[in-house]
Formats: sequence, C-alpha cells, structure tokens
Amino acid sequence: MRFWAAIPLFLVASMLWAHDEHDHALPRMVATAKNFLASLTAEQRASVVFPFEDDERFFWHYIPSADIPQRYNRPRKGLTLSEMTSHQKALASALLSAGLSQQGFIKTTTIMSLEDILRIMEKDTAGRRNPERYHFSIFGEPSAEGTWAYRIEGHHVSLHFTVVKGKATGNPTFLGSNPGEVKEGPRAGLRVLGAEEDKGRALMTALTPEQRKVALVAEKAYADILTERSRKAALAGQPSGLLQSKMTPAQRKLLAVLIDEYIENLPGELAEQRRQRVKEAGLNVYFAWAGVIEKGGPHYYRIQSPTFLIEYDNTQNNANHIHSVWRDFEDDFGVDLLKEHYTSTPKEHGHDSRK
Repeated sequence: MRFWAAIPLFLVASMLWAHDEHDHALPRMVATAKNFLASLTAEQRASVVFPFEDDERFFWHYIPSADIPQRYNRPRKGLTLSEMTSHQKALASALLSAGLSQQGFIKTTTIMSLEDILRIMEKDTAGRRNPERYHFSIFGEPSAEGTWAYRIEGHHVSLHFTVVKGKATGNPTFLGSNPGEVKEGPRAGLRVLGAEEDKGRALMTALTPEQRKVALVAEKAYADILTERSRKAALAGQPSGLLQSKMTPAQRKLLAVLIDEYIENLPGELAEQRRQRVKEAGLNVYFAWAGVIEKGGPHYYRIQSPTFLIEYDNTQNNANHIHSVWRDFEDDFGVDLLKEHYTSTPKEHGHDSRK
C-alpha cells in the first residue's frame, strides 16, 4: 500500500506543524528530531545517526536513490520512509515540516508524490520510482544549545538544516519537479514549481529589449543548474546578467516577488536570515536568463548576489523537468555559523579556529 494512502496521520501531523508560522523553528526541530529518534529501534538508529563531523553531512544530490550507487559507488544513506512503521512515518513528517513553512511543506510532499506518476509513466517495476524512498539522517545529538544537523533527501528533494549553539540555518535547499507540469491523468495541470517558472518569466518579459540583451547570458539554456551538487557554491567565469540597480521600480518589485518565492519555503527565523541576505546585497543583485523566453521552451535563470544564489533550470524532458536551488555562498551547511562559533570558542571540542 502506498505511503500517501496508508498514513493519513502523516499529513495531519505535518500540516499542524506547518501552520505554526510565527513560532521559532528551532524548538520544533529539536522536539521533532528527539521524538523521531526515540521511536527507532537500535538498528534503525544506526542507519539514521552520524557524527556531526562526518563528511557524510556534505554529501548531497537530487537524482533518484537507485542511481546513486551506479554513479558514486555508494548508497544514499539514512533511513527511508519505506523502512519505517506508520507512527515513525508520522514523526518523520513532523521533522520534515519543522524546517519548512506551510508553502515549503506542500511543495516538498507534492514533489515526493510525483514519483508515483513517474512510476506509471515509465512502467517502472524495479522500484526506481518510489514516493517512500526519501532518506532521513541526523548528525550529532539534537538539542537547543548544541551543534547538530539533519538532512532529508531523495529524488528532487535535498533539504539541509544545521543548528549551532541555539542558531538554526537551512541551506542549501534543492527542490525539483518531474514532470514540471503533469500532462495527463487525474492530476493533469499540476505544476508544483509553477510559481518559480511564471515569476521568473514575468520578470524577463517585463524587461526592455536593451535590458534583455544584458540579462540574456546564453542563447541556449544550460543542461542543469551550474552549481549542481557542489559542496561550496561557485560560478567562476559566468557572465552576471542585468544588475538590479539598472531596473525600474516595477521591475525590481517583480524581482523581489520572485526572490520571496524561494525565501518563503522556510519558516520564521530561517526565512528571515534569507531576507537579511537580500537586504545586505542591496541593489547589487544580478538577474540572468538563458534559453528561450516563451513558455514551453528550454530555459534557465539565476539570481546572484555576493551573499546568495538562486538557480532554476527547465530543459530536460522537452523542457518539462525543473531543478531549483537556493545556495548561500558563506553559510551552506551552517559553515558561517560554525566559523563564528569556533572563532569565539577556539578550544572547545578541540577545534582549531583557524580552519
């Protein structure tokens, strides 16, 4: 029986958490992580928990779990939903929603559900497409004042949350959608990341012909997001695009609306951190487009500042397969928080603050 049909408690519990927009995310993260861990057997816990310092924390991807061993000669680690009991799935859902806004939770769980559509489309009988093949991993011991992290990942979902001495962060965040638009069947018309596409195109079409020449950095859209699964985001040698300071007030508003679509996938203080990055950048934000502008053709865009990066790509499967990501140039995986912590307490845990 499929996960979504079998566990209504999963959805009920998750939505209750996700509706609580005004409380801080960290207490929910701690409580849900502890509750989830307490529900596991010793064998399951061994699959879930890793040392915080383990390099496994930085391994991430957005391809199907079945493809990871062939490409990287190793499995995707963590406990999958398919390996959990009903009540464990409900507790895992609470952990998922603790780090997301209601908008982010709806997008993520709907993306997971698309695996069933792909299973039918591809006549998959080998289990490559499975809405329960999403992996949960925790690094360190969850606490409000300690240092720990968790990751939830599978096809087209890669979420990373890090806690350092009472401060939480949620970077990088990858969400994808295949199909980008469901073309047939009872769910025809569904576009999980439709807002990301439409708001990006709205900005590009609002530019003047001269502005478009600057924003268009490549006639052909790239095959994927350029940063892919890099541990540290970098775009060496790439043309920047159109600077926000060269936009009209109306165009800047469209850019802000597009950026907000990515910010508002996270709750409370995590979203506020992203807003602060935008504030820090001021008008030093570039918008770049590659590929065709008209709907239905292969296209790509990015929003880049000295502090953060948004990438969006829709080229695969006849431009009906979306990849999108928010990267923080300094604080992906909580690196900036950790640097601040180790600098202020260089002897703690034997860490060298110079690293």
